[in-house]
Amino acid sequence: MWVQDYAKSDPPAPGAYAIQDGDLIRIQVWNQDAMSTRARVRSDGQISVPFLKDVAVAGKTPAALATELEGMLKDYVNHPAVYVVVEESKPATVSVIGEVTRPGVYPLDAGGGLAQALAAAGGLTAFAHKTRIFVLRPGPAPARIRFSYEALVEGIGPASAFRLDAGDVVVVE
Repeated sequence: MWVQDYAKSDPPAPGAYAIQDGDLIRIQVWNQDAMSTRARVRSDGQISVPFLKDVAVAGKTPAALATELEGMLKDYVNHPAVYVVVEESKPATVSVIGEVTRPGVYPLDAGGGLAQALAAAGGLTAFAHKTRIFVLRPGPAPARIRFSYEALVEGIGPASAFRLDAGDVVVVE
């Protein structure tokens, strides 16, 4: 479908960041330095927490994780107060493949668009079809969204306002 026919569904709720693998998180247990930790979330979605061993954290919000940890630490501390902070989030990435100078996986800047992703990949090759640029968007309702190069560089219509999401794949035919 062309970009003007695409309607993005289910926008993410503001402030509802879910912890993911690769994030660096700090868990602070108030007045209990030995129970506090700073760790990077492993690829299995877990971190090691003193006294609790491995704890699954991926997919949870920092507030939900803090509440869960307070319940788990009640065996060790009276009325534990736990604070969870995401110190460094894993950079979102987008893949760019096909008729571009340097196909690959590129970091996605907040609010980054398709033109920025194509520029990061070195632009189109001489063999690229300028009306066959696609964004493959995974998810519960996968989509294949079509763009023209002219609309991207001249800022015509919804193509200029389209924003990429983490995990999108840009294909230039």
